[in-house]
Amino acid sequence: MRQFILMVVLGTIILTTACVSCSKDSDDSDVKPIESGNDPNFKIVANNDKGFSGVDRKVDVFGISIYAVKAVEDAKLLHAANVMAQYLDNDEDGVVDNELVLASMKKNNAFLFIWASESDMDNIKMPDNAAGQDLGNDETNPNFVKNGKKGEFDAAIEEVWHLINTAGHCQVYPEVFGMEAGTVLANAMDVARGGKFLEIPKTYPENAWYSYNDETCTYADCQTIEYFYWAMSSILGAQENRANEINHEWKLNTKELVKERDSEIYSVLTDPKYKLPTVLPDGSYKH
Repeated sequence: MRQFILMVVLGTIILTTACVSCSKDSDDSDVKPIESGNDPNFKIVANNDKGFSGVDRKVDVFGISIYAVKAVEDAKLLHAANVMAQYLDNDEDGVVDNELVLASMKKNNAFLFIWASESDMDNIKMPDNAAGQDLGNDETNPNFVKNGKKGEFDAAIEEVWHLINTAGHCQVYPEVFGMEAGTVLANAMDVARGGKFLEIPKTYPENAWYSYNDETCTYADCQTIEYFYWAMSSILGAQENRANEINHEWKLNTKELVKERDSEIYSVLTDPKYKLPTVLPDGSYKH
């Protein structure tokens, strides 16, 4: 997880009516589609949004913008849009599953940014009052799920989910999904790490099944949200063929293992009242 921008503006959640192709305010009203690719639901349009420079185009998903620099492939941009749509409307009936989460994302000006090279970070400007997450063009693999979850992993599965969590779930359900110590999510993570570690330990206990050791990933800003991702993606099946690849960081790579060894987080993430996804996005939103 690389948090490009995460400056969340907190406020009252207001329910709004969603539509898949709704767009946020831009500098002019007649934004024209460009290089729309072959997608039945989404159009790539020129970027004219105030405060967003250095990105030439975007796609809007239920009013949430996904921006891209010029070198990003159209197919990768459209794939990220489809993954976001499937996370937000997991039963693909055209209606967002959890309107509170979407409203929070809009309230916090959530956006995704797709870059092609690290230098792109130096050439763009984004507004301060926004909650953003980045995704790399080369780490996005539209064929991962469709090919039986084999081969190079699709980072869109992770980074899009991070954005929905930080700007959505963590704000709507702070006592449950809040990232700071003491929430339901954090308490479950403490068990998964074999103890409450506000700083990365030199070595994790042998009984830990979550052992992320990136020292730049602090407890409340990163560790909890990574744990949320690992548990949810494993329940959805994204990690079932990656045990050897991820074992140093996460050991419960299947739904069955999460249910058996991390029953607390399993019960939360499968509780229907939160309306979390039950099907792993494959990048082909069918509404």
